[in-house]
Amino acid sequence: MLKTYEPTWDLDVIFPGGSESEDFHTYIETVEHEVNNLSENVDNFIPANGAAEASKLEHIVEQLERTMKNLRETSAFISCLSAQNVKDEKASLLVGKRSELKAEMDAVKTNLEQKFVSFDDTTWEDMLNLPNLKDVSYVLNENREKAKERLSADQEVLMNDLAIDGYHAWSQMYDTIVGNMSVNIEENGDVKSYSVGQASNKLTSPDRSVRKHVFEQLGKAWSDNANLFGQTLNHLAGFRLQTYKHRNWDQVLQEPLAINRMKKETLDAMWNAISANKQPFVAFLQKKANVLGLEKLSMYDIGAPLTHSVKKSSYTEGADFIVDNFRKFSPKMADFAQMAFENRWIEAEDRAGKRPGGFCTSFPDSEQTRIFMTYSGTSSNIATLAHELGHAYHQHVMNNVNGLNQGYAMNVAETASTFAEMIVADASVKKAQTKEEKLNVLEDKIQRSVAFFMNIHARFLFEQRFYEERKLGQVSVDRLNDLMVEAQKEAYCDAVRDYDPNFWASKLHFHITGVPFYNFPYTFGYLFSLGIYAHALEQDDSFEDSYIALLRDTGRMTVEELAEKHLGVDLTKADFWENAIQLCVNDVEEFLSL
Repeated sequence: MLKTYEPTWDLDVIFPGGSESEDFHTYIETVEHEVNNLSENVDNFIPANGAAEASKLEHIVEQLERTMKNLRETSAFISCLSAQNVKDEKASLLVGKRSELKAEMDAVKTNLEQKFVSFDDTTWEDMLNLPNLKDVSYVLNENREKAKERLSADQEVLMNDLAIDGYHAWSQMYDTIVGNMSVNIEENGDVKSYSVGQASNKLTSPDRSVRKHVFEQLGKAWSDNANLFGQTLNHLAGFRLQTYKHRNWDQVLQEPLAINRMKKETLDAMWNAISANKQPFVAFLQKKANVLGLEKLSMYDIGAPLTHSVKKSSYTEGADFIVDNFRKFSPKMADFAQMAFENRWIEAEDRAGKRPGGFCTSFPDSEQTRIFMTYSGTSSNIATLAHELGHAYHQHVMNNVNGLNQGYAMNVAETASTFAEMIVADASVKKAQTKEEKLNVLEDKIQRSVAFFMNIHARFLFEQRFYEERKLGQVSVDRLNDLMVEAQKEAYCDAVRDYDPNFWASKLHFHITGVPFYNFPYTFGYLFSLGIYAHALEQDDSFEDSYIALLRDTGRMTVEELAEKHLGVDLTKADFWENAIQLCVNDVEEFLSL
């Protein structure tokens, strides 16, 4: 009998009982106790030179690492509960509890970082050379430098406390509204109600009339709630801008660049290289329009299949395809993926009541991960599944790294995921047995380039311009729509029509509080992973170990240092980015020739 995989995850192996789990509530109480104990130790710590103070600092940092790891475990479980069932009221209450715990922990970290600043430079250097601190010296020093740019500890703690029912609450409000939304789709004369995530999956239908209808119905659903989403977006941005103003930060990119440990020169080099090389992708969009019998693609045509015979794969077939092709590059990554499928670390069932989108979250205390998505059998679904498994593998190879060094930034987090996605996309092209099949899978692969170079670019342009206008006051829904369309026209080089003015409302990433500018790191990760992929194709069997070494370093150096150490390249120069883009252009040229 052939092996099949269950498309639902197993959370009970971590904490049995879901949102009513007694074990989980006991765990939360333990974490609260740890945070309070750490807080007392930090309060009582007096920065000074000497063996006694050094020993106390080592103990505090060890305690910090353990507490943060347990707090991440708590947060991950709550994320899973709230995503698998948006109507789980007890899970919603736990989301609020998570915000409270995060604020308490942020207050402790803020206090500790101010203590770091109190050390004179010479004493601080001596402390970083202590045996138990040397391994985490980069992170500790990074925290010290950030603290110098912030307000006093009391003011930062106050802001974190106010953020619970302000800043973070607006994000939770967004999730609640989206979870209660339904989209009415007409099918065979009947009108059926779908969740946002289920309806969005229908945008890849080979039938243009279906795509158009779904796009319009989704647009109506987002538009009907636009005033509410305008509030969430304006208030989230307003809170951030007030924070920046009081810290005397005049550039809205200062925080996202610091979070991603990258220079503005690197970001500029990347976008400039992309902007200078968009013409092949414009030609691709024009050719696709011709193939579909259209003068110009609409937004809902960009992801459309080229033929009516769209291949669907069962969840088990998709899983086997991923594992088989991971094995050609990295047996260890393939073994990990197979273990994740067998142990039900993935929630992929196509059902109502789930949060839209997909994510991977880590349980560092249990040394497990969980992946969330909605799988309906398309090649795009398989790519998403591979993408999230890339995230999971990244965490897996870091399980025995000090917890403070596991805090890698989003841009390098997206490197591992897009690398995994690329392996599967390339394999799909090579596996194709007919011209039609090859065109379809090649087109699907090029779609990723279009997404990272155009869709993500539109998000970046929109967010930059929105923040500049938000500095002057709240931005109306009509103006948000205009800004979105302007950004899309520029990013797509006006190669499509029927733009999506509601995209600012429908894209979750604009409404989260964890990371500002939740866009450019995706494109960075895509191109950086292309560089790694090209490197892998040139190497022998040593690639697997060198790749793991790169991943294990992602939490303890800047991206520029990471690229120099492991790839020997300078990310502030255009040539790296242009070479990576050329690999994508090669796909377009092959597509056009076919």
